Amino acid sequence: MTMPKSGPRDTRPIAKRADRSALPYKIYMQITCLEMERARRNQERRNASQRIAVIDARLREVEAEKAALLQSVGERITVPVPAPAAESELSPRSAKKGFKIRY
Repeated sequence: MTMPKSGPRDTRPIAKRADRSALPYKIYMQITCLEMERARRNQERRNASQRIAVIDARLREVEAEKAALLQSVGERITVPVPAPAAESELSPRSAKKGFKIRY
């Protein structure tokens, strides 16, 4: 048996000898980049969680201060109940026009 001769048509160019995406070092580099991105995103998540915890704590403090202030104001000042206005004080004409200020 004779071996078939190989000519220029049978040889592949250098660029096609190996699939560039199948090179092991490139695959490992992609995995490394993905791991680094995952680590950055986890750090961002932890930072965001800490910020949310700080904001929630401050909101609780604000509500507690507000409740204390409202309670102290409620103990000191009694809100007077306005007496109902007599119908004779307002004429039908002034009631229709609304509030009018005279200087």
